[in-house]
Amino acid sequence: MGRPRTNDEAVKERLVACATEMLATGPRESVTVRAVAAAAGTSTTAVYSLFGGKDGLIEAVRDRAVAGLFQDLSGAPASEDPLADIYTLAGAYRRWGREHSHLYTVLFGGAQSFDPSGAVGTHDPIRPLLAAIDRAVTASLLAGDPTSIALSLWVTLHGVVTLELAGAFDAPTAEAAFRSAMHATVRGWATPTVFRDLRRTELVL
Repeated sequence: MGRPRTNDEAVKERLVACATEMLATGPRESVTVRAVAAAAGTSTTAVYSLFGGKDGLIEAVRDRAVAGLFQDLSGAPASEDPLADIYTLAGAYRRWGREHSHLYTVLFGGAQSFDPSGAVGTHDPIRPLLAAIDRAVTASLLAGDPTSIALSLWVTLHGVVTLELAGAFDAPTAEAAFRSAMHATVRGWATPTVFRDLRRTELVL
């Protein structure tokens, strides 16, 4: 009988899934090559063969999370109203976090850092939001540096989603907190005329 394969796609997928689960539920230090391999039903050789070691495996988990979030945000429908698009992207971000809570925890929960104020790559999840903000600034709907606006919006989103995933809110409270926090943050960057309009109305999230 030949040796079991340690470098096929099925094994790779199991290793990424198990590492994601372990990173989402425990400290990074507790995630060892041996523990992940055992959870995936394979050998430590597979981890080194496929990822080069623990750091490579964790980076693969992070890449999976980044790609998934970018795909969902990029797929959000765009309109001629950049403010409406910002709200749409915020909703897409929240849905992704709720539907992929383990990946969200890996990406933003301390196992890996994510800096929206840094350089934005081609597949950076912040890119669709920055594009909508750029359009809003160009149209004189928002005033400020687009990266600074994106950072403040992300901080707001991250806070609400993190608390929601931690079970700090019931469903109605989470929904109300999301709407009011996003609305207040957008108003804070709005130009005077838009600010007055936003005080009278609430865009659909």
